[in-house]
Amino acid sequence: MSDRAHEHYVAPVDPNEVGEIDKVRLGDRKSNLWIDAWRDLRRRPLFYIAVAIVLLVTVAALFPSLFTDTLPNNDCLLENSNGGPEPGHPLGFTRQGCDVYARIIYGASTSLSVGLLVVAITAVIGIPMGAIAGYYGGWLDSVLSRIGDIFFSIPYFLAAVVVMSVLSAHRNVLVISIAIGGFAWASLARILRAEVLQVKNLEYVMASEAVGRSKFSTLLRHVLPNSLTPVIVYLTIALGAAITAEATLSFLGIGLPPSTMSWGNDIAQAQTSIRVAPMALFWPSLALTVTVLAFIILGELIRDALDPKARARR
Repeated sequence: MSDRAHEHYVAPVDPNEVGEIDKVRLGDRKSNLWIDAWRDLRRRPLFYIAVAIVLLVTVAALFPSLFTDTLPNNDCLLENSNGGPEPGHPLGFTRQGCDVYARIIYGASTSLSVGLLVVAITAVIGIPMGAIAGYYGGWLDSVLSRIGDIFFSIPYFLAAVVVMSVLSAHRNVLVISIAIGGFAWASLARILRAEVLQVKNLEYVMASEAVGRSKFSTLLRHVLPNSLTPVIVYLTIALGAAITAEATLSFLGIGLPPSTMSWGNDIAQAQTSIRVAPMALFWPSLALTVTVLAFIILGELIRDALDPKARARR
């Protein structure tokens, strides 16, 4: 057989094209869980609305004088009792003749303070309990889980009612925050424990233990940071729930004292005049509803953004 029968055709190859195919594209966009979540959130109009409301409430709580020059308690005149809107007083007056708008602005500080304190207490107790129980397992998991089950079986709102009734002589922002947060941490601990149980079996956790890193160091450096996604979502929603709980306790008369600026107190005081001055009840109720709704929507949006399956379904 001639050599010509063994010849094969080889297409010409440009070395530059091969280099372009194999070259690492450093200009490509980076991607991880948080970057992908942010790219998803910034395309959601509700995210900007919720953030705007949260920022507005936060600024009003920190700097109320930027929104009103009227003092909510010192500028009360009985001659303005249940009065309607006037220049400088756009939302009218309460039964005691106090400016409704000023009380809403100054009441934001109380509501937000209680919400943040409750979230802090919940995180301080719930995160260590859930992380240690899920990662170490064994008898420690059994003991911590049973303690969490005991607190989980007690409705935190009912527990707060009992605590505030017993400590009626010491009602303030810190006490009501402890009464709510001291019983609300169990749900967070259960959520974090379930997440840690999944994360601790991943390869990088086993590699950390294999190189001699202690279990506690591995928990702090690798397991816990990669298990905080559901915690952030839960705490965002819990902040809104804490504000609602404080307002409800104050409305029932067992929360903050009536002299304290609080949306719950304003709603409670306005209910007696609902027939003659319904707007005095409407405005603090609207402020409470919008604020809580903003935190809940923000938490829901963050949860969806951090869930790749939820992003894929949209």
